[in-house]
Amino acid sequence: MWIRKPRQKTNNMCNIPLLQIPQTLLEKYDDDNECELKEQLLPVPTNQKMNNYLKELADICGINKRLTTHVARHTFGTTVTLANKVTMENVAKMLGHSSTRMTQHYARVLDQSIMDDMTNVDAIFSNFNYEPK
Repeated sequence: MWIRKPRQKTNNMCNIPLLQIPQTLLEKYDDDNECELKEQLLPVPTNQKMNNYLKELADICGINKRLTTHVARHTFGTTVTLANKVTMENVAKMLGHSSTRMTQHYARVLDQSIMDDMTNVDAIFSNFNYEPK
């Protein structure tokens, strides 16, 4: 199952495959009256209301960072995708960016990603049995 929709800001298509947890959430609202009336898959609040909910969740969970839909987008670009080895090109497609240049603003390089890459390089070079003279 996929979410395919034009991005509101640029009209570029976002193509996002749904993982199991979001699919389960969609099934929960399959017969929801409010969703059927509005022809939506989920009871989606306004951005302002959603940001209020995120603030409330942050307070309950003791998170001392301002949570917003904008922060969620950055988190998706870094922690959810890039940190799990999704390519920059695929992240750009899912975020609805026309090029990876814009994605690079959203998705900063993570220290863990650098460490993983260099660990791979180290493993390759350690097979050469280099002995200094």
